[in-house]
Amino acid sequence: MYNLRNALSRIYAAAPKSLSYPSNLGQQAQEKLLQVACSEARQQWCWSSGTGPAPLECKPLRSIGTSTGGNQLNGTFYEFRNYIIQPGKVADFMKLTSDFIHLRTAHSELVGYWSVEIGCLNEVFHIWKYGSYKERSAVRRALATDKDWQQNYISKMLPMLLNQTNEIVYMVPWAELGKPPNKGVYELVSYQMIPGGPVVWGKAFQKAVSAHKNVGYCTLIGVFHSEFGHLNKDFTETKIHQSDLTCTVHSLWWHEDGDHRASGRRRAHEDVRVVAAVRDSASYLVSQTNKLLLPTSFSPLK
Repeated sequence: MYNLRNALSRIYAAAPKSLSYPSNLGQQAQEKLLQVACSEARQQWCWSSGTGPAPLECKPLRSIGTSTGGNQLNGTFYEFRNYIIQPGKVADFMKLTSDFIHLRTAHSELVGYWSVEIGCLNEVFHIWKYGSYKERSAVRRALATDKDWQQNYISKMLPMLLNQTNEIVYMVPWAELGKPPNKGVYELVSYQMIPGGPVVWGKAFQKAVSAHKNVGYCTLIGVFHSEFGHLNKDFTETKIHQSDLTCTVHSLWWHEDGDHRASGRRRAHEDVRVVAAVRDSASYLVSQTNKLLLPTSFSPLK
């Protein structure tokens, strides 16, 4: 008889050896992992009993918290950067950045630069693209020795900041960096998913994103999976036990404007296909946040 514990062990084995996977998983995480194990067990039983097709060729499971899509295999990744600016200094920060951003973009590719309208006050968010970690390291060294950049921008910008964070992300295998049809606003949605990585919730999440995209009220710009920065978080006030690790995924959307987004969301929530896809994906969700972003005058993505 096929042993369910063996199936669960295969899922746990997907975690990198350097991680100490928590033994006291929350109830929801256990149930989802068991669902995957039961599905595998059912397939093995059908094959061994002659009542179903032979199982597909075994392939290695993805490591928890990773996404081995084309971008990750060819080295391309993106850096998310968030700056919190002192109240009253936002206009000065924007003017300074607009005047000297060309010194920064001379070193690497800027994907987009936004001010956060709703979600966090006095915040800017920007995305940079790199072909490899060596490239990023070389860029950081060059910026550190660029006198124009340091004197004209960094020395004046840093006193305006309250906080800085960054995050390394990869595009998921089934998405690519999109382009907006015209000028508009953007929405960054960040999801904390249950332990197990894409092998557990990847298909359900993809269906939910695709369902919203297919309604046609918004344009998908990209879906990103965290590698460094917000890869795993511990939650003390969520439905999963605080010791359980979760995985972070971001989706970036373009909307014509805030009102167009609102009407599109209402239409999507009345679409049975969207409702079904979201209901399935939501069962893997720990928490979700979003931000409304306004592109700056110097942002490549408008």
